[in-house]
Amino acid sequence: MKILNGIRVLDMTNVLAGPFATLHLALMGAEVIKIENPNGGDLARKLGNVQELNDKNMGTSFLAQNSNKKSFTLNLKGDVAKEIFKKLVKTADVLVENFRPGVMERLGLSYKVLSEINPKLVYCAISGFGQTGPDAFKPAYDQIIQGLSGVMAINGDETLNPLRCGFPVCDTVGGMNAAFAIMSALYHMEKTGEGQFIDIAMLDSIMPLMGWVAANLLIGGKHPVLMGNDNLTAAPSGTFVTKDGYINIAANKQEQWENLCDVVGVPELKTDERFQKRDNRKKNRKALTPLIEVKLKEKETSFWCDALNEKGIPSGEILSLDAALHQPQVTHRKALQEIETPNVGKIRVFNLTAKFDKTEGDVDAPPPTLSEHTKDILIELGYSIDDFEKFKLDKIV
Repeated sequence: MKILNGIRVLDMTNVLAGPFATLHLALMGAEVIKIENPNGGDLARKLGNVQELNDKNMGTSFLAQNSNKKSFTLNLKGDVAKEIFKKLVKTADVLVENFRPGVMERLGLSYKVLSEINPKLVYCAISGFGQTGPDAFKPAYDQIIQGLSGVMAINGDETLNPLRCGFPVCDTVGGMNAAFAIMSALYHMEKTGEGQFIDIAMLDSIMPLMGWVAANLLIGGKHPVLMGNDNLTAAPSGTFVTKDGYINIAANKQEQWENLCDVVGVPELKTDERFQKRDNRKKNRKALTPLIEVKLKEKETSFWCDALNEKGIPSGEILSLDAALHQPQVTHRKALQEIETPNVGKIRVFNLTAKFDKTEGDVDAPPPTLSEHTKDILIELGYSIDDFEKFKLDKIV
């Protein structure tokens, strides 16, 4: 049994933030029904670097976020489709959408309307800026939010700034925030029988992740310093060059610093006034780094990782994405799972990374083809095969 068995989620989202939220609900056992436009469905079905899959409406972007879900197509512009949708809402526990504010209201399917049909409904709206405020109706994409949130301003160094994160971090964090909020609202609903409306903004979601960086400004009055791959809080702490690549080292404690000097072979630095104390090392990091790197360049990264970690000095290789995805620890944790997908073949997708000892979640169904489950869901709602065929002919489903 999975932790969300018996929970039905209507997923009206597209591309990333919303589908990432509902993916986690699906991995934890919820029945997630993607409600897609019959004409193409989720835009992510056409997104990815394999054109053959895009042509099949199974782009890599879609495959990455939609395991364990069902696909139900419905053209919500017509009255018949809206009645079908309302029947489905009666059976649901959660609805998630990421339209611009006001879209569902214009369709006559606002939270107010739907909550009268199903008072227990947990309705989550995900958007760039939230449902209210001066920017609520502005379009939002991940990079726009990265810029407006301050994230791009604190990345990089004096030679490369502003700098975006290499993946859509605001979309992803927005989705994770939504999943967390939905789980909390379901807990409330279980206790009280009351559903509620959840307003998730990508801008709100990403900013708290800058935690102590923002606190240094808000509380300490200190603006961020562009450090590149160095760690502001300690030295030597950051990225260093080795014989065959790069290594991350975090000698944040005095004991770790002294042990590093011994392991690397520069014990004399322990008594150098520039480096004896933590604050002095931070002030003189530009002088310190070359003295350490001249030794690190004598041997391979793997040697230094073993030697430093053995002495309690946190260190690690900087892996390529391919190497990271295949490293033994990731394999051991089963972070990725292989699933046979019709018309696509075997694919590897991310699993639920939270490990439950009693209600384990995992990938047990491939991402759905467009409209794959429409007929079965209509029949469950009381419609006939003839109804289904007529709906198809009328382009309702």
